[in-house]
Amino acid sequence: MQIPIKRAIEAVPGGMMVVPLLAGALIATFFPGTPKLFGSFTGALFSGALTILAVFYVCMGASIDFRATPYIARKGGTLLLVKVGIAVLLGLIFGRVLGEAPVAAGMFAGLSTLAVVAAMNDTNGGLYMALMGQYGRPRDVGAYTVMSLESGPFLTMVTLGVAGLSAFPWQTLVGAILPLLVGMIIGNLDREMRAFLGRAIPVMIPFFAFALGAGLDLTKVWQAGLLGLAMGVAVVVVTGIPLFFADRLTGGTGVAGIAAASTAGNAAAVPTIVASANPAYADAAGPATILVAACVVVTAILVPVATAWAARRFGDPVEAELLVADPELAPAGRVPASDRMARPNHSARPNHSAGPDRVAGR
Repeated sequence: MQIPIKRAIEAVPGGMMVVPLLAGALIATFFPGTPKLFGSFTGALFSGALTILAVFYVCMGASIDFRATPYIARKGGTLLLVKVGIAVLLGLIFGRVLGEAPVAAGMFAGLSTLAVVAAMNDTNGGLYMALMGQYGRPRDVGAYTVMSLESGPFLTMVTLGVAGLSAFPWQTLVGAILPLLVGMIIGNLDREMRAFLGRAIPVMIPFFAFALGAGLDLTKVWQAGLLGLAMGVAVVVVTGIPLFFADRLTGGTGVAGIAAASTAGNAAAVPTIVASANPAYADAAGPATILVAACVVVTAILVPVATAWAARRFGDPVEAELLVADPELAPAGRVPASDRMARPNHSARPNHSAGPDRVAGR
């Protein structure tokens, strides 16, 4: 008898991150002595988040290709700069008001500059690529090879430093990005190593999520209820609008910008890493992890809805005409209107005035 465990977990938005994180938190809250009781490898599963994350970022780096085409570099670079720029701006604002410590009481209890910056900085790559595969052009999917530089704590540390908060020594900043850089070098020197290491990326997510959850106390999770929901909505709105216009300025329809307005699952690991590098953020790390995890779930629900709406409202009319002329140009998952209403005229020729990029669908 087979039980569809993986399918059930993936049915939850951000499930491979959220479900193991919740499992670890439940054990830590109700059976806190478990790691010490069993020790050895079992105990290591509860405390090995940083080690697993180090390996995760090596594998993530290996998936980044130096030889990005000009369009991919322009598109991905623009979305990356806008997303990080918003995080820097918010870091400056919240840093002046809150400093490093979280809000201690009230309806905003647990909110911190660290939580805001970590939630805003990192795009959910799997979600972005899936949405672009359905609503965008194939080359828009490739833009994430540049955007994936957001991954990890490096940009969050830089943002917090720019905001005038407790800075990090250069050794710590280099150490935060070094695993990613090593992976990039290995992956670009040997494409077989890129494929080998790239396959490990999704495998490690539930393991570091479980270890992160083991450091949380669920008695404090209720504080992230409405606040976590509000932060998730804020990520979509505050980053989505500028990203929409940035995408249009680089020749897109704006759909890719909306698809990038999410929080990556591994962003929930950033507060712990930042606190381990600088104790000034120790009090903020726990609540920030919970808030960022809430943003992962909320944005995973809202962004597909917003992207589908943007595709209907602002979809490229020229591209739509090409899809009618040749349905094979449609990205996977998209059904041309002609297939829903009438059979296309196969004798029609593509509009070559649209340019080679549009005809090729690149």
